[in-house]
Amino acid sequence: MSAVLFDMDGVLVDSEDYWVQFEREEILPAAVPDDDVDLAELSGMNYRDIYDYLEAEYGTAITREEFVERFTEAAEEIYTERVALLDGTRDLLERLDERDVPTAVVSSSPHDWIGMVLERFDLEDEFDHVISADDIEAASKPAPDVFEYAAGEVGVPAEECVVVEDSENGIEAAARAGTYVVAYRIDAHGDIDRSPADAVVDAPDGIRETILKLTD
Repeated sequence: MSAVLFDMDGVLVDSEDYWVQFEREEILPAAVPDDDVDLAELSGMNYRDIYDYLEAEYGTAITREEFVERFTEAAEEIYTERVALLDGTRDLLERLDERDVPTAVVSSSPHDWIGMVLERFDLEDEFDHVISADDIEAASKPAPDVFEYAAGEVGVPAEECVVVEDSENGIEAAARAGTYVVAYRIDAHGDIDRSPADAVVDAPDGIRETILKLTD
């Protein structure tokens, strides 16, 4: 494998537990109070696309503006006050840099959210590319668009890229793009379908060991 593409939420930082709590306890009761929405339907999607999805599938009880404002406020608190960097991430990035393996953050989050994480953990110079789904006019995960775009940005064919993902939609998107998919199993997502992945790991050291082996 010639390049490594990292999702952000759940893969670089342990934010998914906080997002699941926010969505389950605050945003979904406000947006779709009369429906029981499976969070797996929304995982990995851009938050603006989540509103469109909820509006189309269920109908929403709040405006897009209120929905966006609630997400924006939650993001600032989660990324600047709560999250922790996954163990071994910095060492893994240093090892990949030593091997001249290009790396990228590929996230459905907007650039300012990604920037909060990179600044907080002093990672601004650790990735060769930072790619948000907002960079392209394309379908959100599970569509493969953002990973196809990312492969083009790093200059490596998709089939030579490793993607580390944790969400069902993200795993499917990376698989559909033709990349080698490493699924990181976290409790926040429960028993989702990880069958499209090429490998499944259960701990941060599993990510590190798998990636280093694939790029050796």
